[in-house]
Amino acid sequence: MAKKSKRGSGPRPGSNRAERVAARKERQRAAMAPPPRPFAGLAAECDLVAMRAFLASATVDLGVGTLKQGADRGVVLASILPGAVRALVRSTDDGPQGIVALQTEVDPDDVEREIADAIVWSTRAEPDADYVRSDDPPALVDVIDPDSTLDVVVHDDFAWWFPPGADVPAEFADMLEQAKDSIMPSARLSAKSGIGAPWWVDAGERAHLRWVRPEPEDEVMNALARLHAAGRLTLGEGSRFAGSFRTHGLLVPVFDLDNELHHQEWQAGLDQFDDWLSEALAVDGDLTTAEVRSRDGIRGRQVTLR
Repeated sequence: MAKKSKRGSGPRPGSNRAERVAARKERQRAAMAPPPRPFAGLAAECDLVAMRAFLASATVDLGVGTLKQGADRGVVLASILPGAVRALVRSTDDGPQGIVALQTEVDPDDVEREIADAIVWSTRAEPDADYVRSDDPPALVDVIDPDSTLDVVVHDDFAWWFPPGADVPAEFADMLEQAKDSIMPSARLSAKSGIGAPWWVDAGERAHLRWVRPEPEDEVMNALARLHAAGRLTLGEGSRFAGSFRTHGLLVPVFDLDNELHHQEWQAGLDQFDDWLSEALAVDGDLTTAEVRSRDGIRGRQVTLR
């Protein structure tokens, strides 16, 4: 009888198969790793996530006092720019003005440094220059004062793409009209606790509340499960919990809302839910059987935005 081979079942070290197995394991580890939070460490993290993820036309001014790189002029952060460029500098009556777009195609691991680098560039570049990335982009918390709270301005068109009083070039007129059609009316609500960024968005047939939360995803998910099991996952009559999505390392609970109501009419329901959610987040201990079922149901409807 032949002897059994003593060689293990694994691939031979250095072989092509071993390299393929190692690469597969690395992809699996990467898939299981927590998603990056490009705006972590900034007081305005949740609003910046909203601007990058779902606000179509929005801007926020970064004044000189908000920037940490010794800039002698401020910068405008914007949702998107014409042609989806990352940054530009234009001439205005008050001097050069830099604008940096948040909604640009970039590797998720590079979002933070791409934006930080574009901000620094736009404080130094001359008008009409083409953005060129530096060899050593800085961290965003080294560019923006981490404690700064930012006032996001929502627009109902893209006229801000051009300096105030400037004539819109004819070749941009049609593009501006088409882009305007993509804008969904949006408004920032104020959470009673001051935590996170709750945004009301009118999507047409119905409106939504999208509440960007800063806590670790599992903590928010467990709190939502506790509220669902207790019948408290609601903003009141005319609302329905629609699910949640993950983006930029944060969880965003979403409610469908009756769009016949003005966004300010949801403030009372938001305040009540804010109290309930704060209580649920403070609970320590394992979920009950009913809460586990609720969590599994909520997770089953969760999507991820890149």
